[in-house]
Amino acid sequence: MKTNHNMQIIPAIDLIDGKCVRLTQGDYLKKTIYNENPLEVAKQFEGIGIKRLHLVDLDGAKSGEVVNFKVLEKIANSTKLMIDFGGGIKTTEMVQNVLDAGASMATVGSIAVKNVELFYSWIKQFGSSRIFLGADVKNELIAISGWLETTELHILDFLRGALHNGLTQAFCTDVSKDGMLEGPSIDLYKKIIETFPQLELVASGGVAKLNDIENLGLTGCSGVIIGKAIYENRISMNELENYLKHVN
Repeated sequence: MKTNHNMQIIPAIDLIDGKCVRLTQGDYLKKTIYNENPLEVAKQFEGIGIKRLHLVDLDGAKSGEVVNFKVLEKIANSTKLMIDFGGGIKTTEMVQNVLDAGASMATVGSIAVKNVELFYSWIKQFGSSRIFLGADVKNELIAISGWLETTELHILDFLRGALHNGLTQAFCTDVSKDGMLEGPSIDLYKKIIETFPQLELVASGGVAKLNDIENLGLTGCSGVIIGKAIYENRISMNELENYLKHVN
């Protein structure tokens, strides 16, 4: 399998109360605040050559409607970063508002499972380049509602339906790996890419060192979302900057 040297490094900024935080395995009680100012963090990423940002409104995910619009607008207006933004997007109007606020893509998760027809309508209305599907899995079954609920829906069946309805890009998080810094689910991503080579798949969860990024490049993933490893300096900004220079 050929290494994807164009694999995008996509840092995650998770927001609670307008601050940059990380949760462990989606648990709001296991919260660490890393920076009071997400714009500062976004600018640091842009400064080392990062092109894209994964911005997650954890308040929105919990409450069921987007909360941290202002942070999105600030980062979109003050950087050139391509932003995918999610958390609490439940209606067509919310998708429109997120895109109007400066996001390149609206990130959609639970609603794609709970109201699949609405989700498909967004791909048609806004175009596949503006809709980014977040598929969370536990033992290859789809997990929803902040990972509190595991469905009986297999990841491959779920993606098959979405691709049939125009989806082109998705990220997949193995819940058991997220925030654990134990390495990503390489076998899962290989299986997805072998089944759907046309899908632009972004890996998410478990990345702990630079070697993990290189291994994901071998699977053919189009990108990798990294959070905790950066904030806890397992992968330093210098290492990331050097890696980006080497691959670009």
